[in-house]
Amino acid sequence: MSGVWHQRIWRLLDHLGTFICVVLVVSPALLFFLWMISLSLKYEIDNGAYPPIFIPDRIAWKNYGGVFASNNFLLYFWNSIVVTGSATLLALLVGVPAGYGIARMKATKSAIVIMIARMTPGLSFLIPMFLMFQWLGLLGTLAPQIIIHLVVTVPIVIWIMIGYFETTPIELEEAAMIDGAGRWQIFLRVTLPIAKPGIVVALILSVIFSWNNFVFGVVLAGRDTRTLPVAVYNMLSFEQVSWGPLAAAAIVVTLPVLILNVLAQRQIVAGLTAGAVKGG
Repeated sequence: MSGVWHQRIWRLLDHLGTFICVVLVVSPALLFFLWMISLSLKYEIDNGAYPPIFIPDRIAWKNYGGVFASNNFLLYFWNSIVVTGSATLLALLVGVPAGYGIARMKATKSAIVIMIARMTPGLSFLIPMFLMFQWLGLLGTLAPQIIIHLVVTVPIVIWIMIGYFETTPIELEEAAMIDGAGRWQIFLRVTLPIAKPGIVVALILSVIFSWNNFVFGVVLAGRDTRTLPVAVYNMLSFEQVSWGPLAAAAIVVTLPVLILNVLAQRQIVAGLTAGAVKGG
């Protein structure tokens, strides 16, 4: 009997320790996010008050209305959708077959090259590509932003899919090959349906990294082709910073990715753990 209680106590302590670790890791980010929401809902006089006011008496909804009314945010929102959507779809079209080929051919050197490309800072590609786009006369359009975002999204997709395809059962492919199916038929009809969880994870991570990218847009975008992170940056002024509208703009930028993470949370967990389960 004492042994059972001993195990329960240790299990409870283990759960308690995990809960405390999660709270310590998550609470700073959660606090900053809640504070940003508070800033976006307050008038400037409340944002400058001391001691700080967390819950205001009056809600300044005009901060959100002003973001869309005075900063052409709908255009920048559309630009972000076009750039992120195009870069993600192109990355999936290239990265999923590439990850499958590298995994099946056990091309370790190619995988290392992909890993190096994934770890290399984007600024390393920005200067030569800026000169190339300038020579082609494409600066200030959406095309160079989509192309250079592939530098970020393609390695992510390939690296995730390599790890996923390496753990998928090859017996089904061998059976289809015996029945006379070609390599592309096997990939499209057998392997691809099994790999859906991995593809979902690759898609979501590509969207997040592309949507939040700031540096590429600052250098390559024009006045009418800015993405949302660049638009928020341009709201900063050396004369005076209006914290309410700035925080509201930051919420607008963050909200789509946050909603995507919440809605696809189960798919993300399933995709990241499926390979480990199958590999076992």
